[in-house]
Formats: sequence, structure tokens, C-alpha cells
Amino acid sequence: MIERTLTGPKPKYPLPAGTIDTQMHAYMPGFPAVEGGPAVPSGTPGPAEYRQVMEWLGIDRLVVTQGNAHQLDNSNLLASLDAFGPIARGIAAIDGNATREALQALHDAGVRGTRIMDLPGGAIGMTGLETVDALAAEMGWCVAVQMDGGKLLSHLPRMLTMHSRYIFDHHGKFLQGATPDSPKIDAVKRMLDRGNCWFKFAGCYESSQAGAPDYEDIAAVAREIAAYAPERIVWGTNWPHNMTETTADYPNDVALLDLVMEWVPDEATRQKLFVDNPADLFDF
Repeated sequence: MIERTLTGPKPKYPLPAGTIDTQMHAYMPGFPAVEGGPAVPSGTPGPAEYRQVMEWLGIDRLVVTQGNAHQLDNSNLLASLDAFGPIARGIAAIDGNATREALQALHDAGVRGTRIMDLPGGAIGMTGLETVDALAAEMGWCVAVQMDGGKLLSHLPRMLTMHSRYIFDHHGKFLQGATPDSPKIDAVKRMLDRGNCWFKFAGCYESSQAGAPDYEDIAAVAREIAAYAPERIVWGTNWPHNMTETTADYPNDVALLDLVMEWVPDEATRQKLFVDNPADLFDF
């Protein structure tokens, strides 16, 4: 079983009051994995463990994202939101079979978004984009879109017609790499320019070609996006780092946070990134 670091030396740069972690997962006992998804992470890391991370890093509020393990069954998500209380919002997984009554029940429980996960194990991929977008727009939710960013140019026409507010997830997840002056980043800027797209800083280690400790390829793009549209970025820890397979490979949450703070060194941008942008996007 992986040993997760839940506390330690404080970050070099304190987070602003009201900071919101927009990318984390929580797992409650009694909710086994659903067929089609990966296993529940070892140790069932849940609200009790994550509250230690909040205290350690200085996080005040959070957004629980439906994990792939539970596919379209949002029961674990609802239990997690109930355990966290009013400091939490949720991102559910839905498809075209979701009824208006079911969507309203999710909303009443704190859900303010849904997700497209166009990678192995995802409950609903890009084939469902228009359906999910329409449902999210009806509910006033956002859509977190995670895909191989190398496919962005082919999907761009669809992204530019989305009606809901949406997040281009995990630094764009450019698995084959991207540079600030590449067509892929020009495409991101076109999405941001429409006013209904946000770019999420989370999980840089999942797509970096340069690797630790600086993830300089991810950092270069992050700095470019932050300078271009500071009102269109949000941040998440990606806790409990579900793709990590061994304790030795488990990411250092403080080091990752300190990197982000160095990408956005001015206080005004930090306030937008960690507090104002996600508070608006997730209805805090």
C-alpha cells in the first residue's frame, strides 16, 4: 500500500486566505469500484486524510472530482460532499441518461460541474461532449475536460462552440509535449478568448516531458497562460495522486505548490488563481 505524505514542513509561500483546491478525489469506505474503471486507490484516502493536507498546505475550500473508479455512479462523491460539508463542491460524472430530477439532486448536494475524461478508464469521453455540455449549461455547471492535448486541434471546433463554462484540465495534458509558441497553445488562447474557458494547473507530473523537480516544459506553458489570461486559471493539488504506483514515486505536495507560486509570483494573480476564479466558477 502506498504511504501518502499528509503533513510536513510548510510551503515556502503561504496561500491566500480562502484558497480553493479545484482538483482532488476522495474515497469513502463501502463504495467499491464499478466495472469499467480502475481500482479504488489503496488505503481509501478520504476526507480525514485530506483535511490533514488542507491544514498542511493552507487550503480552505475544495472541489471533489468524481474518480474513474466509480464511473457514472456518483454515490461515493455524494458521501464525500456530505462528509466535507459546506466547504466543498463537486464535479460529477453524467451522461445523456441523467434525468432532470437526478441532476437537481446532485446540485442540491453541492455538485457544480461534470467531467469529460477522454483517457483510459474515463466514464464518458469526447463522444459525449455535446450531450454533457448541454446538460451542464442547463444546470449552470461547468465541464472539466481532460483529454490527450495532442488531439486538441482536431477537437477545437467543438470546444469553440461549447455553451457551458468549461475547464481545460491538467495543464492541457499535452502527452507529446507543447511549447508556449506552439499551435496547441494558440488554440488554448482561442478558447480562453471566448470567455467561457478556464485552464487548470494540476498534475503537471502526469504529462511533463522534462520531469521533476522543475517540470520546465509545463512551467513555460503555465507562465505563458498566466500572463495571457490570469482571470482564466484555476489550481488543484490532484490529491491523492491516483496514477502514483509506489511510495517512492509519490509527489511532494509542498514542492508542487511552491512551483506554482513561482510561476505566478505577483499577489494579484495568486488571488485570482487560488481564490477569486474558482470561487466564481464553482459557486462558492
